[in-house]
Parts: sequence; structure tokens; C-alpha cells
Amino acid sequence: MKPKTILHSDCNGFYAGVECLLNPELNNRPMAVCGDPASRHGIVLAKNEKAKAFGVATAETIWQARRKCPDLALVPPHREEYVKYSRLCNEIYLRFTDLVEPFGIDESFLDVSSSRRLFGDGKTIADKIRETVRRELGLTVSVGVSFNKIFAKLGSDYKKPDATTLIPEDGWQSIVWPLPVGALLFVGRKRAAELSKLQIRTIGDLAAYDRAALVKRLGQAGAQLHDHANGVDESPVASFYAEREVKSVGNGATFEYDVTDHEDLKTRVLALCDSVGWRLRKKNLKCRSLQVSIKDPNFKTINRQKTLERPTNLTMDLYRDALELISVNWLMGKPIRLITVTAGKLEQAEKSVEQLNIFEDPGEIAKQEALQSAVDSIREKYGKDSITPGALRPRGASSGAKREK
Repeated sequence: MKPKTILHSDCNGFYAGVECLLNPELNNRPMAVCGDPASRHGIVLAKNEKAKAFGVATAETIWQARRKCPDLALVPPHREEYVKYSRLCNEIYLRFTDLVEPFGIDESFLDVSSSRRLFGDGKTIADKIRETVRRELGLTVSVGVSFNKIFAKLGSDYKKPDATTLIPEDGWQSIVWPLPVGALLFVGRKRAAELSKLQIRTIGDLAAYDRAALVKRLGQAGAQLHDHANGVDESPVASFYAEREVKSVGNGATFEYDVTDHEDLKTRVLALCDSVGWRLRKKNLKCRSLQVSIKDPNFKTINRQKTLERPTNLTMDLYRDALELISVNWLMGKPIRLITVTAGKLEQAEKSVEQLNIFEDPGEIAKQEALQSAVDSIREKYGKDSITPGALRPRGASSGAKREK
């Protein structure tokens, strides 16, 4: 059986590229997309090649970037335009195959195995895609071509910008194994540091490491990483038109000032839980776990998660559990810059089986769900802000800039 041909297309400096299309004058100088320092979002989100040449890095603060490049042009993000160009890129990919799986706003996997008779081999298709995106949209993409998703992703990162990299089924070891282990998909900084303690610094080191020992140390993740390092990945590319499983629903807020007051914090957490609960109910989902992420003014972040006593999508249930996580894991009065509340382990509401403890009244739970449903009906008819939890009214629900996950 002929091996699959998988592509991974990655837009180069996507946010910066779109901003340069909106304002061509930015092409002639180093520029970065960033949040507004006045609203405390002063982080570099993306930069163009000219800024990159000065050493400007994504996720560093604006003042750090300006020290490297005093003439750096700063522009605010235009997210609706990024969504638009993401859609246009995927529309181009769909001309070659319907097996297009977005992997973030600026990346997509493509399975072109059945398209080779029409358009040529994988490298030819990748070059056609790059040329089409550049000509029609004014953006550049780097494309990795390989026989599985893991190596296709590795290929798109291998050479940038505007390049095609082929990692063939025969002889892939000479390309892949010398690369640092952090280049492998699903190996982040923390995982790379953990592997380094085992003297695993390259992908080749990972491939040669004893699999059983790796599983003992890292669990199932160890087995998966060992497979990937040895070229084993059977994960399919989903159809663009397939309904995608929602794995989590979350909302976060970076506050306009460091929050230290407990009542102020409770109001903001309630606003986040209200949004998460609303979105869960809109999707007819309940969650069995809740995670809270907290970031302090020095950008130190903690993530804490708990399994819920019963699946829920009720705002006040989420609020109660979120506050419990915060109170147990954060010193009250210690400044907070950002909080994110995320519902996980999702399941369809009608399939949810609730195990009640002896202190819970099923009639009361049904009453609360009916009340929440009535509130949602009012919101559907008159708008989401037509009715809100009473605790939000005094502050007008101004909990800072929100983002959805």
C-alpha cells in the first residue's frame, strides 16, 4: 500500500502578514502586533521578518522589544481580519482536498493522498499551494510534506519563510533524528526539560531510549512520544466538513489593574463563570472538571484543576468550584493580573449521568436548571446582557478584556 501524503501548511508571521496587507507601509519597517500597553496587554503577539532580524521575539514585553529595536512599529491586533484570512487560506487548501484539518488559526493539516493523480506528488502540491496563497492573498506559507502528521508539522517548521520541506518515508532519520527534541510536536519547554534530565536532547535520543523506561517515567505520553520519534503516527486528517468535538470551554480576563480585593475578585470570577456556563448550555454540554489559571503581575502562572462532584453547566455551580480552587491555591490579597476559567471533560447534557450525594436534593437541582433555562430564554430573546447575576450589576460586569478559548 502506497504511503499517505500529508501536508502541514503554516502561515509565516500570520498576524504581522495580515497587518501589512491592511497597511502596506508597514512592509518597509520592523513591526510587531501587540496588545495596548495602556490596557496592560503589552506583549508581542507577532512580528515581521525585519523585526525578527533585530531579535524581537513573540511573547516578550513591548519594552523588551523596543530595547532591541527602538524604531519598532507597534500595531493593535485585528482579530476579525485574521479569522477572515484564515478562512481564505483554508478555501485554497480545499481546492486540493476536502481532508483539511485546521490546527489553530494559521495552520492546517492536509491529506492529499487521493489528490496525487490530479495535482502531482506531495512536493508539487505544496509548491502550488504556496504559490496560490502568495498570488491571491499576499501571504506566505511554509509547507511540510511527509507520510504522517507529526513529520509534516516538523517539515513546515524546518525552513521558513515561504519554503517546502519534504521528509520522505525512506531516509527520514537523517533529517529528523539530529533535530532537538523540542522540535517534535507535543514536546513543549517543560517536557523538553524533563527529557533533558534523562539525557534525551535530540529526537534521535528519544527514539533510541528504552520505551518501557520512558512509559514508567511519563506514562502514556512517553509511549506516544517514543512512537513519534520513530516515525509511528497513524492519526488521520479529519475532513474540513466533519463536526469537531469540543474538548473544553473557557473564558479568561486580563484585568485593567492588579486585583487584590476579595469582593472585587469574586465579581470578576462570577462574570467568567457566567460566560462559561452560558456557552456550555448553548452547546448542550455539561462538564465534569474545572480548571482555573491565575497569573500574577510578574507573569508567573499557576493552573489548578478539580473533578466535580457531578456534571454541570450551571453558572453558580461553576462559580462555587472556581472560588474553592482559588481560595485553596492562592493567598487572598496577593495581586492577580489574569484569571481563566475552563470547563473540561465535556459530555452531552442529555447523556450525562449524575451521581447525587445524600445531601443533595434532586428537586432543588431540577429547580435551578429550570431557572437557568428561563434566564437563557430571556437572553436569547433580548440579548445576553438583558439579564445578569445580581452581583455583577454594581460593577456593570466590566471584568476586563475577555477572550474565548
